[in-house]
Amino acid sequence: MKSLSTMLLLAASLTAGAQTHVFDVNTKKLGAPVQPTMYGIFFEDINYAADGGLYAELVKNRSFEFPNAFTGWDISGKVTLMNDGPFERNPHYVRLAPSGHSDKHTMIENHGFFGMGVKGGQEYRFSVWARVPDGGKAKLWVDLVDNATMDEDQKLGNAGVEVSSKEWKKYTAIIKPKRTFAKAHLRVWGDSKATTDLEHVSLFPVDTWKGRENGMRKDLAQALNDMHPGVFRFPGGCIVEGTDLATRYQWKNTVGPVENRPLNENRWHYTFTSRYFPDYYQSYGLGFFEFFQLCEDFGSEALPVISCGLSCQFQNPDPTKPGVHVAIEDLEPYIQDALDLIEFANGPADSKWGKVRADMGHPAPFNLKYLGVGNEQWDYDEEHGGFGPVFTARLKKFSDAIRKKYPNIKLIGTTGPNSEGWDFDLLQPRMKELKVDLYDEHYYRNEEWFLTHGLRYDSYDRKGPKVFAGEYACHGSNKHKWNHYYTSLLEAAHMTGIERNADIVHMATYAPLFAHVEGWQWRPDAIWYDNLRMFKSVSYYVQQLYAMNKGSHVLSLTMNKKPVAGQPGQDGLFASAVFEQSTGEVIVKVVNTSDKVQPVSIQLQGIKGAATAKTITLSHTGMDDENTLDNPEKIIPQSGTCKVDAGKGASLITDDMPAKSFRIYKVKK
Repeated sequence: MKSLSTMLLLAASLTAGAQTHVFDVNTKKLGAPVQPTMYGIFFEDINYAADGGLYAELVKNRSFEFPNAFTGWDISGKVTLMNDGPFERNPHYVRLAPSGHSDKHTMIENHGFFGMGVKGGQEYRFSVWARVPDGGKAKLWVDLVDNATMDEDQKLGNAGVEVSSKEWKKYTAIIKPKRTFAKAHLRVWGDSKATTDLEHVSLFPVDTWKGRENGMRKDLAQALNDMHPGVFRFPGGCIVEGTDLATRYQWKNTVGPVENRPLNENRWHYTFTSRYFPDYYQSYGLGFFEFFQLCEDFGSEALPVISCGLSCQFQNPDPTKPGVHVAIEDLEPYIQDALDLIEFANGPADSKWGKVRADMGHPAPFNLKYLGVGNEQWDYDEEHGGFGPVFTARLKKFSDAIRKKYPNIKLIGTTGPNSEGWDFDLLQPRMKELKVDLYDEHYYRNEEWFLTHGLRYDSYDRKGPKVFAGEYACHGSNKHKWNHYYTSLLEAAHMTGIERNADIVHMATYAPLFAHVEGWQWRPDAIWYDNLRMFKSVSYYVQQLYAMNKGSHVLSLTMNKKPVAGQPGQDGLFASAVFEQSTGEVIVKVVNTSDKVQPVSIQLQGIKGAATAKTITLSHTGMDDENTLDNPEKIIPQSGTCKVDAGKGASLITDDMPAKSFRIYKVKK
C-alpha cells in the first residue's frame, strides 16, 4: 500500500506547477448541529411573484376594485359599474344589460397578467358570482380567445353558464382550450335579452398545486418544494411596511373567503420609474392561510413577518413626520394583530381566530414557532438624525407583549438593510440587549464583497442571538445584475461560511424568489417564468444543493489549521464539511473561485480504507451565461463519482477542482 506522503506527491503532480491544497476534515468529532431551518425560501410579492406568478388566478382585477375599476378589462355594449355588491370589502360588480340592438353585444374581456397562459387539452375552471336582478334566467357565454389569430374564429375554447336566480350565487364551468397559447384573453358575453350582474370573475387551471381551487401554479410550487426549504419567510420584505401605513401588508385582510379579501396597493407599484407597472396590486388571494398551507406542503417552518408600525424608512426617512409612522403610544392595535396571528396559527378551533382558520378548512393548529417583527427597520444615532431607538423601542413593546402571552414563540429582530456600517453597528448589540432569539441580516453585495467576507461569521459573538441571513444575493458589479453563472458561484462560496458557522447561523434565505420575465423590477432572482414556462437560475441550484446536502452536524475542515475561506494562500478556494447521521455520510463542499484548476487533497481523518465518493458538480466556462426560458438546463448540476484512496489513519480524495466550479463530495463513513 502506498504511503500517504507518496499519494500526496502523486496528487501534486496531476497539475504541473500547481500547489496541492491539503484539506484536513475531522470526521471523528461532530461539531455544532446544522438546524433543520438552515436553508429556506423567502417570498415577497415583487416581480409579479403572487398575482401573475405563484398564485394561479388568471384574471386581473377580478372584483373590479382597482382604482380604475376597469383596469385589465375591455368592455362593449351596456356595461355599468355598481358598488352595492354582496361582499362588504369588495363592493363593486358589473351589470351587463342587453344592448337593445341585435348587432350590438354586451361583453367584458379580461387581459390577464401579460395575457393568460393556457394549455391545449387542459381544463380551466371559470367561476363567477352572478344574479339576474329582475328575476328569471340568463345565459352567459364564456370564451377563451386568441385575438390575433388568422383563424375564422378567435375562440380557443368556450362554455355556457346559466344564471338562474335573483339572489347572488356562485356559478362554475369548465373550459378546455383546443391549443396552447400564452396570451389568451377571457370574454364573458351578456344575455341579449336579460340583465345580469357579475362579481368576482375568476379563471384557474383545474390542475393546480395539490388540486386546490384557490390554488398555486403547479410548476412554480413544485420548484419550491424541490428546494427542500427548512424555513419559509413570508409575505415580504418591503411590502410588509408599505410605502405608507395604509398600504402596509395586513394579514387579517388575507384570510377568510377569498371573495371578501380587499385589494391592496403593492409597494413595488411606484418604486422604479425605469420599469414601471401602474397596475401592480395585491388581490390577497395568496394570503396567510395559503402561506401556512404551503409550509405544511413543503415541510418548512413558517416565519411570518409583521408590521411594527413603521412604514418603509427608505421612502419615509423622517420618523417624526406626523402620520407616516405609528407613534409608540398608539402601537396597541399592531401588537394585538401579532397576538391574533399567533392565535390564528396555533389557537384551538373554538378560539376567535382559530375558528377563522378552522372555517377555512384547517381545524388543526399550524404549530407556528417563529415570528418576525419589522423588516429593514433601523434606529438613528446622533450623527444620523439623532432620532434614537425608532425601531428598537417599538420592538421592545412587541417583545414584552408576545413573550408574556406566548413565551415559546421565537422572535426575530433585524439589523436593518445593511451588512455593515453605522446602522448595523448600532442595531446588532441592541438585538442582544433585547434578547431576541434571532436577528435578520440583509446583504445584496457585489463580487468583491463575497470574495472577501468568507470569514464573516467566524468572529460573531456566540453568546448573543442567533443569525438569520434573511435576504442575500451577489449583485454583479458593472451593471451585471442578472442571474449569470459567476455570481451564483460566489453565493456558493459564501454559503460555506454560513455552513461552517452553523452554531450561530440558524437560517438563510436567498432573495428574491420569483420574477415574471415581462414584469420584473428587481434581479437577480431564483426562479423566472412567463405565462406557460419557467426556468431555475444557477442560484436556485446552489440553494437546492446546499439544502439537499446540509448534513446534521458541522465537521471541522481546515487548510494549514485555518478555515478555507478564500484567505491568502488559499488560491480562491472556499470549503466546508458536514456529517449526516441518518445516512452516515461525510459531505464536503468545495468552491474554486479562481480562473485556474486547483489541485485539492481532502484528508478524511477518522475514515479508513478505499471507497468511491459520489460527486455533484456545477461547472461552466462562460461566466456571464445563464439559464433561460428557451434553454432552461444550460447550466445544471452534474452527478459523478470520485475515487477515495486508503491512507494511514485517513482516507484521501485527490482531485483537480476545475476553474470557477462548485463540487460536493459524499463519502460513507
